[in-house]
Amino acid sequence: MQYRNAGASGLKLPVISLGLWQNFGAEADDVATRDIITTAFDHGVTHFDLADNYGPPQGSAEERFGRILHEELAGYRDEMVISSKAGYTMWPGPYGDWGSRKHLIASCDQSLRLMGLEYVDIFYHHRPDPATPLEETMGALASLVKAGKALYIGLSRYYASEAIKAQRILEGLGCPCILDQVRYSILDRTVETDHLLSALDGKIGMICFSPLAQGLLSSRYLSGSIPAGSRAKENRFLKEETITPAMVAKLNRLDMIASRRGQSLSEMALSWVLRNPGVSSVLIGVHSSEQLLENLSTVGQGWNFSEEELTEIDAIVFAQ
Repeated sequence: MQYRNAGASGLKLPVISLGLWQNFGAEADDVATRDIITTAFDHGVTHFDLADNYGPPQGSAEERFGRILHEELAGYRDEMVISSKAGYTMWPGPYGDWGSRKHLIASCDQSLRLMGLEYVDIFYHHRPDPATPLEETMGALASLVKAGKALYIGLSRYYASEAIKAQRILEGLGCPCILDQVRYSILDRTVETDHLLSALDGKIGMICFSPLAQGLLSSRYLSGSIPAGSRAKENRFLKEETITPAMVAKLNRLDMIASRRGQSLSEMALSWVLRNPGVSSVLIGVHSSEQLLENLSTVGQGWNFSEEELTEIDAIVFAQ
């Protein structure tokens, strides 16, 4: 494994981190999830990313992870970075979501109880809240650090203008932000059009979810068929109607570039995101330890792209 600093902080993250968003809920296979987490840790994946609403149902991913942590990895807590988030709907009524001090502190306490932890290493605000003053939200996050319930603060889905404001508020509170978690992949360039990396200016690291575009940037859809059990077949976050002939042609052209580089499409997609030094880590979600190891094979490969390769990739992605 290779590690990068989270922004300007001293905290190092593995370049590939494990996200427990969709595949670790109450219905997940216990043997498989244990195998994924222990295999990840054995291969240097020290960062495990959760949120209060991960499951399904909400909270079940944190509960399962806490159980596996205490039964399989209890002696290794200080070698791990565990993160959680709050901001999406968790319980009925006016205090169950968004960014009020009431919600954030209550949600953090619930997450700590579910995982059986005294603190999380990183606690994120999961999404900007247009109805709560940013000073209140950032003040609540800073108070969690001062109370010892979190070591570092992160943002999630904050883009340039919001991230800059949040960073300034947190710096004034003596609690600098170290990460902004955003969606970024070869196919999703929102952070580029928003100029987020230049806005962060190296002070905040970018940690990227969906680097494989919910599995689009893999071999699963190259034939144009939609495999049973895939996210597109189950209509989970990746819609079946996304797999159009034009999209399949685009994926196959990208796969040809990957083949020339001696990589699979998923390996190239991860390498493409990690080529940028402003990216501290990419978050992957997997169904099995075999899939995990396939993604981890990217570590140690060349993350350099020639200008010709980057131009060709852009031409494919932005072709009408």
